[in-house]
Amino acid sequence: MAQVLRHLPVVSDPKLIVGLETGDDAGVYQLSESLALVQTVDFFPPVLDDPFAFGQVAAANSLSDVYAMGGRPLTVMNIVGFPSNKLGLDVLAEILRGGAEKTREAGAVVAGGHSVTDHEIKYGLSVTGAIDPKRIFTNAGAKIGDRLILTKKLGVGILTSAHKAGKVPLDLLERLTESMATLNRAASEAMVEVGASACTDVTGFALLGHGGKMAEASGVTFVIHARSVPHFPESFEFIRKYRTRGAATNQEHFGAGVQIAAGVPTELLEMLWDPQTSGGLFISVPAAKTDALMAKMREKGVADATIVGEVVARAGMNVLVEP
Repeated sequence: MAQVLRHLPVVSDPKLIVGLETGDDAGVYQLSESLALVQTVDFFPPVLDDPFAFGQVAAANSLSDVYAMGGRPLTVMNIVGFPSNKLGLDVLAEILRGGAEKTREAGAVVAGGHSVTDHEIKYGLSVTGAIDPKRIFTNAGAKIGDRLILTKKLGVGILTSAHKAGKVPLDLLERLTESMATLNRAASEAMVEVGASACTDVTGFALLGHGGKMAEASGVTFVIHARSVPHFPESFEFIRKYRTRGAATNQEHFGAGVQIAAGVPTELLEMLWDPQTSGGLFISVPAAKTDALMAKMREKGVADATIVGEVVARAGMNVLVEP
């Protein structure tokens, strides 16, 4: 996409305070001194067999970009591709019901949407939220000395790939679905209340891809401690057989900016390249505020939030992975 966008004319509008420049999670358009709109869109094919659960996950994933910026979702528009000649409309109804439930949980409302006939199901949301222009969390604000916090477990891509092959047991599938369907609302609210430096959410580009973009935009290097990163331990069972195509693409695209120290276990490194669906927030926070943010996360029920690294002066790479 970057190759395509570089040929487009640069949009210059003083009210567009976050645009395409740093590849951020959402765009931000200022309306007044105290109010701006934060806007994003995302959709994808099913990662789960249950249509209601898929609708929940797709909605949570779409809403996440607003939370990553520190915003509050207001309205959503459904985006649907559906093979009506192959599947009954009851399937689509369940997908939309799942999305509507997550939208209500986020405190937003469904304002409409658009559907097209497609050869496979695709679903997601276009989301409009509100944000204070003076309290926007972009991916370009990480500071030397900050600590890095990840709020959800990794391994989602590996496990959803194994699930499509019928290899994931029911109890693990339930935990996986719960993780993907959990809104990043609580983590975002904690980040806003305590005051972080920068944030992104971890989705298709994996922790190393999104983290690398964040470090590059901030002009720093991220040091990630592989053994500290939260993950589904069961995903180790499936890594070699169900490594996703997205993981290989991420490594090919972002690998030049990542240095791997000796002693990093191969399985953990694979986890860091694993594309996530509705992953957690990746937050850069001043060291002096780290304990307060972690305490606030626990208070709000963000149980998997973990300190996974720190920010150092630019050292010739975007990310250094240590054991």
